[in-house]
Amino acid sequence: MATSDGNESLGAADSASSLSADSDPPTSSLRRRHAPAPAAAAAVSAFESENLVKDLCDRSCEASPSPSSDDGNDPRSLGADHGSVDSANSVSDGGSVKDEKIGVSGEKSGLEHAVKFAYRASSPAHRKVKESPLSSSNIFKQSHAGLFNLCIVVLVAVNSRLIIENLMKYGWLIKTGFWFSSRSLRDWPLFMCCLSLPIFPLAAFLVEKLVQRNCLSEPVVVCSHIFITSASILYPVFVILRCDSAVQSGVALMLFACIVWLKLVSYAHTNYDMRSVAKSLDKGDAIADPIIVEHPYRVDFKDLIYFMVAPTLCYQLSYPRTLCVRKGWAVRQVIKLILFTGVMGFIVEQYINPIVQNSQHPLKGNFLYAIERVLKLSVPNLYVWLCMFYCFFHLWLNILAELLCFGDREFYKDWWNAKTVEEYWRMWNMPVHKWMVRHIYFPCLRNGIPRGVAVLIAFIVSAVFHELCIAVPCHVFKPWAFIGIMFQVPLVLITTYLQKKFQSSMVGNMIFWFIFCIFGQPMCVLLYYHDLMNRKGSRP
Repeated sequence: MATSDGNESLGAADSASSLSADSDPPTSSLRRRHAPAPAAAAAVSAFESENLVKDLCDRSCEASPSPSSDDGNDPRSLGADHGSVDSANSVSDGGSVKDEKIGVSGEKSGLEHAVKFAYRASSPAHRKVKESPLSSSNIFKQSHAGLFNLCIVVLVAVNSRLIIENLMKYGWLIKTGFWFSSRSLRDWPLFMCCLSLPIFPLAAFLVEKLVQRNCLSEPVVVCSHIFITSASILYPVFVILRCDSAVQSGVALMLFACIVWLKLVSYAHTNYDMRSVAKSLDKGDAIADPIIVEHPYRVDFKDLIYFMVAPTLCYQLSYPRTLCVRKGWAVRQVIKLILFTGVMGFIVEQYINPIVQNSQHPLKGNFLYAIERVLKLSVPNLYVWLCMFYCFFHLWLNILAELLCFGDREFYKDWWNAKTVEEYWRMWNMPVHKWMVRHIYFPCLRNGIPRGVAVLIAFIVSAVFHELCIAVPCHVFKPWAFIGIMFQVPLVLITTYLQKKFQSSMVGNMIFWFIFCIFGQPMCVLLYYHDLMNRKGSRP
């Protein structure tokens, strides 16, 4: 019996040994099949046996290979190489078809024997040190597609119940005048202000044109740009404060004004730097970046127009461009934009408004009741924020980039995987991040300001504009948004410390999501809502 086992188990080793016997005649190959090899079955692992089973099933369903193939090799198994060697030798002897059949049958027999003796009871089942798929060192190396599908199913089930419960409790709350109403006519000063904002880029262009012709000195140019950029942001603030307009209209105008301000600062700063580079080249100084040399200083009205409508905040003379406009793709994105905008309106009217109207001021009422309101508001507020992010940063900016053939469409990175709060701020809004790095952070470093102070200055600028976009439309000047943004600075330090200490991406990411979903935005919504209601003299 031992001899029989050795003769049968040799089929598993025959495939591997045939590679080293390519030069032997077929008779020696056939003779080696009857040589004893008792350790062959023990050398085949469980993984190899599974592959052999699959390969055997595949080959049992195929016809015999044709001798007229290119090279006679089948890379799916080592047994195929053995068959091809026998076939090649037999062709030189004049009996190709017969020996080819013998090679295939021998290969099949070897695979059958290998499957039969590869995973015996005495064969070890545990061979390597392996971690569980959900262990901390292995969790991010696995695919979580199934868990993602489970989360989607759970979200659909839970939110379907919430929708039904909300409709049974409050009824249909969305009014026909949600988008347009008679009150919208009072916002016409804001609309006219929005239409008049392009006058500031035109003024900046005239200043650059004059300095190009050496009509203005450099200090006058700097003062002119400071005046233009300041007026571009103060003018909308004055119009909003003078008019009793809707909060949504005021927020839209302030966002547009802030974008114009950021673009004008980039336009002035970039032109100033290009003039400095041009003067250095005239003196014969070497420039480290060859791209700057390839695009010398020039002032062109077409460049300014393209920059003002392009989905970027950083001015440059040339942008990466695509070859054509995909009209069908753009239409599909517009349809998605309309649908997700409707979803946001539904969530705001049907969920967020009833919650905030039935709440108390979070700093003046019962503490536990305030926590309950914040937790209840966190889920619909998160949905609205995610829809807003998807609509603006993915759909709208990509639509605009497609229509303008704008090539660089990295408007965001995978901020949802941020390990620290600092990573989140560097990845979620790439246009603003690139503007901050280009026009605030590195200029501060070049002027000898320490890195930590430069980061603090960037957060202060961001906090000021967040406060302007919320406080001015609400006519409520309490620095909740400013405090919320500046509170990110200690969070940056805390999450960075925890990331370095625990060397785990989960700790900082969980802190980020906890602050982002529960404590941050819902609290600001409640604070500004109640302050707005108190300003109007009404009770929620």
